[in-house]
Amino acid sequence: MHDYRPIYGTDKQDLETPCLVIDLDAMENNFDVISKEYSNTVCKMRQHAKNIKCPEILQKQIAQGGTNGGICTAKVSEAELMVEGGITDILITSQIVGKDKLDRLTALAKRGNIKVCVDNRDNLIELSTSAVRNESVVGILIEVDTSMNRAGIRNSEEAVALAKIAQTLPGVKFLGVMSHQTIDGEPDRETRFLEGKKYIDMCLAIKTAIENEGIPVTVVSSGETFTYDVATRIQGVTEVEGGTYALMSDPTSYMNEFTIAGKVLVTVIDVKGKYITIDAGYRELGGPLGITPVVEGFKEILEFECMSDTYSVLRSHSEVSLDIGSLLYLHSSQSDILVNRWDSFVGLRKDRVELVLDITARGCHN
Repeated sequence: MHDYRPIYGTDKQDLETPCLVIDLDAMENNFDVISKEYSNTVCKMRQHAKNIKCPEILQKQIAQGGTNGGICTAKVSEAELMVEGGITDILITSQIVGKDKLDRLTALAKRGNIKVCVDNRDNLIELSTSAVRNESVVGILIEVDTSMNRAGIRNSEEAVALAKIAQTLPGVKFLGVMSHQTIDGEPDRETRFLEGKKYIDMCLAIKTAIENEGIPVTVVSSGETFTYDVATRIQGVTEVEGGTYALMSDPTSYMNEFTIAGKVLVTVIDVKGKYITIDAGYRELGGPLGITPVVEGFKEILEFECMSDTYSVLRSHSEVSLDIGSLLYLHSSQSDILVNRWDSFVGLRKDRVELVLDITARGCHN
């Protein structure tokens, strides 16, 4: 998306659309929930940058409290830009493979406290070789597959073997274990706690197996937005990798202590009976598996009939009072995919522009 930068003080009604906005009051509420939950806990939040991609916003949560002062990224390129943005305690939550990327990673470790996840022996050895070549030290966490069915070790024997190898290699420092989790639908609090604890306990079991071999485990990084308040009640978890909570998305709106802060402002450009055309499409609104956004205030009334690259047609299930020029807010189904399509956030407070922030880590594919 082009880098649209409205003048501070501009009213929402005068913004060019489509426009990716942040409701600053809503975001600060979300940050406050985290700050309070983690105020007196051993476990702290390590906010995931892939959902936000903007170091200035990540710094706001760090300043508001509840974090360990660090963040997560999914890619080396994201980590590089976060270091440039002043955040130097970073956990890269995916496996990094290939000489070029490993050399970038280990070179970055000379500028900050960089940690990365591993799940196989060859990758660990290549990482060590790169770190020695660049005269740096990289922290190592073993990823445990608890529910995602992708990367991660599957049993304690694999984890113990990797931890033992990490103990012998130069240029790397074994720190602990980590895991991702997911949950379907709109679970109530009891379900969140039961399911979340089940997955986190799987990660903790690996921790115990490694410790039983006499190898210290100082970091257990496990949890997501849906378990932000579960992990703090489980002894042994040191940090949670929450990201969605900052801007929120429609699938997680069942957690009503958080408020949807990231939205796309669009304009109605045509009305034909029950069909309403808006000025945003795939290029601005992309979501996973073709899942379409939700229209704020019209969740049960308006649905997406079709989407093109630059516009979409909504269909109304009942009479709505919308005219050409009416403004609508759209809620994403996945904030990291949405944010990746834009150059900047427009921060609104009481419907007026208060700040404009570059999304410096958008498009970081490497």
